[in-house]
Amino acid sequence: MTERPEAPFDRYRGVVLPGWVDYNGHMNVAYYLVAFDLATDVFLDWIGLDKLHRDARGGTTFTGEVHIGYRRELREGDPLRVATQLLSYDQKRIRYLHKMYHAEQGFEAAFAENLSLYVDLNTRRVAEMGPETLQRLQEVLAAHKTLGIPKEAGSTIARPPLPGS
Repeated sequence: MTERPEAPFDRYRGVVLPGWVDYNGHMNVAYYLVAFDLATDVFLDWIGLDKLHRDARGGTTFTGEVHIGYRRELREGDPLRVATQLLSYDQKRIRYLHKMYHAEQGFEAAFAENLSLYVDLNTRRVAEMGPETLQRLQEVLAAHKTLGIPKEAGSTIARPPLPGS
């Protein structure tokens, strides 16, 4: 793949669909994950882990872990965009951070930090990515390092003290 890496990768666009809205009148928690998953597909395809890769190499990615943080609500019909930053990778794993924005008003609605595992579809086990994929990841990471480390990277759920402690 010869396409120059964007920093951040910013191509996913979507809209909050009527079925994504809950009884509170805003986008339901589960559908943030759906939108982030759709953005993941666009990002990984751009890296070269697309259908052609799956068919030729018999490998793909599975989600190993996701951490989502919510900033502001989205409502039915709101346009959204997701920008993605590659944080790190090794031979078997890809770690990246998505940020979801209201596409017109520009505010950040949510973020998701993801860990994808490369899997051999024949064995259904984690495996090493090929040299062409690792080369592409190296190019993307070099471009994305210029963005700095997002404050959300590696965040955890706050732990309030237990009663009586």
